[in-house]
Amino acid sequence: MMNEKNRQIYYGALDLWKKELILEKYEKGDGDCTRDFLKKIIKRNSGNRIIIFWDGAGYHKGEKMREFLREINGNLPEKNWVITCHLFAPYAPEENPIEAVWLALKNLLRRCYRFCKNLKIMKQIFELLVEFKLFNFPNLENYDAFLCLK
Repeated sequence: MMNEKNRQIYYGALDLWKKELILEKYEKGDGDCTRDFLKKIIKRNSGNRIIIFWDGAGYHKGEKMREFLREINGNLPEKNWVITCHLFAPYAPEENPIEAVWLALKNLLRRCYRFCKNLKIMKQIFELLVEFKLFNFPNLENYDAFLCLK
């Protein structure tokens, strides 16, 4: 397989109410891209409060992110914040339902490997798998962090 580029970064989120995977491509994973991704989530959910559960990647909890949250939430009381963020336990991908989605998509992609002449084709197949929802949405009852949302 010839690569036009070494890798592709995807940011992903699960919309728990609509049972949708939100997927965006980025050149890298950093504070600026994280802010941009969250702005897109805010736009999709205009007027609704948003709760984000995520892993402890540095750009999820770095200064740019803290600055963004101060900007978005301002002086609102916590119960009225536009975005509330919670971190999963460190090194616990089994607590994060998006990891189950990534794994399912990677397994499907492996089945298509013979068609992947280069990374561009692989990315297109990956995005088609997402678009056609060829994965099972995780059962959130299996994840302790989401029991509070019942």
